[in-house]
Amino acid sequence: MTVFESKISINKPVADVFAFLKDFNNHQQLMPDSISEWVSTTNDASFAIKNMSRLSLKISNRIPNSSVIIVPASAVPFNIEMRWVVTSLGEDTTEAILTVSAELNMMMKVMASGPLKKLTDFQVTELKKILG
Repeated sequence: MTVFESKISINKPVADVFAFLKDFNNHQQLMPDSISEWVSTTNDASFAIKNMSRLSLKISNRIPNSSVIIVPASAVPFNIEMRWVVTSLGEDTTEAILTVSAELNMMMKVMASGPLKKLTDFQVTELKKILG
């Protein structure tokens, strides 16, 4: 299992950060420009990745004010899980950690490691921009 992780502190209560992350409709705001054709509900999303194919994801588990787990909703070339964990660092400060775990063979690891690490870094940075 290959793991990519990024974390950031946000000046918002943990309940506010969790409320944003638990709704897949909000995740479009966290995506890079290479994502298009976004369609979502509270629980799932599908989108196109530039120069690749469509991907469908779903939220498989929510633990209030703690975590949101996202998994593929359809067949994918490799198993992947995205896990947002939010922890209160005080009344108005939250640490948000995005962990992407992927089962990558050596060839996929070479091709996908850079983009997956960039994605985790991009999403936590965007989350901070949006929520402050």
